[in-house]
Amino acid sequence: MADETGELAGREGAHGRGTRGTGKRRLLAGGAALALLAALAGTWATHTWPFTGDEHYCWGAWRENSGPDFLGDEALEDGNGKRVGTERAPTPRRPTGTCTVAIDTWRTAGNGDKVTHRTEIEVTYGPAPKGAAERAGWVVDHLGGDALPLPDGLPGTVHGLGGTIVLPKRCDTADGRPTVVTLAAGSTDTWSRGSMAGRAGLGGTRSVAALLVAAANRGMEAAGCAAGRPFELVSPVLQLPERAESLFTEACRIPGFAIDKVTGSNLEYQVGAVDRDLQSCSVRLQRGLGRFYDAVMVAEPRLAALLDGVTGDGPPAPGWRGTGVFTDDYGIVRADCAGRPATFVMVSLPRDAQEAFTDAVTGRLGCDPLAPRHTQPS
Repeated sequence: MADETGELAGREGAHGRGTRGTGKRRLLAGGAALALLAALAGTWATHTWPFTGDEHYCWGAWRENSGPDFLGDEALEDGNGKRVGTERAPTPRRPTGTCTVAIDTWRTAGNGDKVTHRTEIEVTYGPAPKGAAERAGWVVDHLGGDALPLPDGLPGTVHGLGGTIVLPKRCDTADGRPTVVTLAAGSTDTWSRGSMAGRAGLGGTRSVAALLVAAANRGMEAAGCAAGRPFELVSPVLQLPERAESLFTEACRIPGFAIDKVTGSNLEYQVGAVDRDLQSCSVRLQRGLGRFYDAVMVAEPRLAALLDGVTGDGPPAPGWRGTGVFTDDYGIVRADCAGRPATFVMVSLPRDAQEAFTDAVTGRLGCDPLAPRHTQPS
């Protein structure tokens, strides 16, 4: 009996030591797995996407072969190219982020010349610039030109190579500025004799809008402000009724927004959005040589919130209605128009052009002029 008891005790002791050893090994393995997951999560949040051959880009918002050409195999020229995604996701503690998808390809032309093609699509998550002058320029760049309002009441704009969407108030920064997601793309073909703009392969404005909305939804999730329904894109994107036109007299066919023929012969203008929420007019030097005039009216609440804090406390000039600031470089005016605030941003416009633009918009919307009555163009 004593021998049986001792044998049983020995078996139990051996079993106990085996169980403790197995448990220890499992604990170590579990700890190593958690450490690996933590490292991968940290890499995903701050650096280049770490999984070789993984199909996802931009915080998981986009997937290879999911629609636009730049995400498909055809963008890689039958193996003569590479696509690289780099990203830094926003977090609740650091609500800013970027992601970039770059495609580089190369081929040999019929004359033996090597042609390289580079496309880069960049998304940013964060607030508009803080300073008034920088914010005025940012607003006309993102809401003016050929930018179209997003459909379905989404607070943003889109064009063939980019877009902007303002996130809900719950995502605002600590200083009260709205958080914005922007998308911008560029593409260049280069060969021995020079370079020119290439095809980015984004698939048109509807595709760009879908890419933007997907990135905004994933950005909000990463930043911890995704409560409520995500953005949803259902309707088609409207097209501008007209392209950029040569300018000889009046910009955007606005009465009084006149430029002399000598100056106008080197300019072109783009009529942008014209609706209750947004109106824009951009005048550019021909051949893409830069900005000349920019004017934007914004009344959509979340878009208008981009200009909170920079419209001043009093009229921008004697006799003007509303509050605002005029400087040598820009003018910002906010006033009630047809029952809600409208904000006017005008960059590089002389005073008579500021008056002409604000008069045209207020007249169209059916509200009182902003400029003093005696300065109204006849």
